[in-house]
Amino acid sequence: MAKTAAPATARAINLAPLDTYIGYAVRRAQISISDDCTRDFGALRLTPAQFGVLCVVAGNPGLNQSGVAASLGIQRANFVVLINRLQKRGLVDRRPMDRRSYALHLSAEGAALLKRAVAAQNACDALLEARLGPGGRAKLLRLLARLA
Repeated sequence: MAKTAAPATARAINLAPLDTYIGYAVRRAQISISDDCTRDFGALRLTPAQFGVLCVVAGNPGLNQSGVAASLGIQRANFVVLINRLQKRGLVDRRPMDRRSYALHLSAEGAALLKRAVAAQNACDALLEARLGPGGRAKLLRLLARLA
């Protein structure tokens, strides 16, 4: 009987030149971090984008929707869907500023959920920091800021 080939995941695959590209390495790291850290957000029924919105709204109460979306790099159409979901869950309040814009504020439920989400994110960050080793966190954040 002929021996079957090992599955592609079981043998070394040459990724060249992909493994030499910064963008590819950053994307692979992001996927790994996402897999490790966002599963805790699933238990909170919160996506990473929603977590970002809650953080910005908490830190900038009364900021309008456009300001929050722009600060996070979220397109307006996508942001409206996202904020609608947060409002429907009772996590964010929209308050009219004028005829066209709304100020955003966290509700009590939103603040409580954000506190739990921040704890989960902090725990994840601690694991990542341990993997990076001494001084790795600060160095990585500096380098990523230069790219951003």
